[in-house]
Amino acid sequence: MSHGLYVSFWLPTVVLGAALAIKLPSILKLWRDPLLRAVGGLLVFACAVFVFAAPKTIAWTNRVTGVPNIAAPWVYSLLTALSASWLLLIIAWRNGRTERSAQTRRATRWVVSVYAGVVVALWVLFALADVPVEQIRDLDTYYANTPFMREEILLYLLAHTVACSVTARLVWNWSRTEGLDAWLRWGLRFLGAGYVTNLLFSAAKLTAVGARWTGHDLDWLNTDIAPSAACIAATLVAIGFIVPHAGQYLQERWRIRRRHRSLRPLSRLMRSVTGAREPFDLRATPELRLIRRETFIRDALLQLARYLDDDLRARSYDAGVALGFERGRAQALAAAVTLLDAVEARARALRHPEPQEAATSPTSPTTSSDPSGSSRPDTTYLLREIQAVSRVLRHPVDIQAVRANAAAPAESMSTHE
Repeated sequence: MSHGLYVSFWLPTVVLGAALAIKLPSILKLWRDPLLRAVGGLLVFACAVFVFAAPKTIAWTNRVTGVPNIAAPWVYSLLTALSASWLLLIIAWRNGRTERSAQTRRATRWVVSVYAGVVVALWVLFALADVPVEQIRDLDTYYANTPFMREEILLYLLAHTVACSVTARLVWNWSRTEGLDAWLRWGLRFLGAGYVTNLLFSAAKLTAVGARWTGHDLDWLNTDIAPSAACIAATLVAIGFIVPHAGQYLQERWRIRRRHRSLRPLSRLMRSVTGAREPFDLRATPELRLIRRETFIRDALLQLARYLDDDLRARSYDAGVALGFERGRAQALAAAVTLLDAVEARARALRHPEPQEAATSPTSPTTSSDPSGSSRPDTTYLLREIQAVSRVLRHPVDIQAVRANAAAPAESMSTHE
């Protein structure tokens, strides 16, 4: 029993430490931001509470100082500071990152003053109380009827309950706000669940203490339920801070890797044009790999520009629409047909230099003239929509159908002639 409880105190400490490690770079970089400072303070105090509330740490604190049960006001003070940090976070969150109105400053000063006064009162009451018998796990119920210690226990629990109730209500309200990022919404839900579970901690403690006042024994609420609720609550709160950052980070990494992978068919096709691959480095970041692949593809497309047939692309687009493809996909299929045709035309030109000269002629069928008399093919779509073109390259059957349909009118005209 004691070993399981001991381990459970360190589990939320690890999760809270992970949340602090994730947030720390932003906190240090933007230290003047009151919201980030409040988050940092909250996570530091939360970690400290579970470090010093662990049974072995309580025993160590009492032994090192030589004062029986001095760990109690120390842990109560950390928990009170944590409660204050919840309210400061709400104040900073509610008023945004830049607004520092007189009302905001007054609210901040009020919270700091009240909870600092509570901390001072906790130490004064402990100094006045007579608590000679060391209690590691059940101090609150053991000394529930002791003068001054009774008031101390009630004071820290009430300060914790008030802060937790206000924070839980506001966080739950914000989690239902329209327009929130999905990861932020889930983070707020975890935070809300954590603060509600914290109320279970206070309720269990207060019930156990109240039972002692009336001559009953419900100490198991204090020794079993309250610590478990505190560990679950802290873990949920930590997850609430981790989810938005980790979720957005992983989503962005997945988006970049998916874009990089979706460009593979077009990259392979462009290797036949350049005779080389895009630069590869195992140490390169996913962002850099994506940029290198996109740059490689666009550079290769520019080498194909002279072989692109705008007339073929227009016919292929009409063919795609006629075959029932929606317009965006028909446009991508048309670009793929034109691109494959250009690759073949370039290969023929390299094998037979004479046709290459014809290909550069203003009358070449692989180029089209605009009203101004220019014969330069339009590469805008290809360069801009490489993702769409690469995706349709995975569907050679669709490309072949469009290509055959686009070629049919020309073959029919040739037969009649």
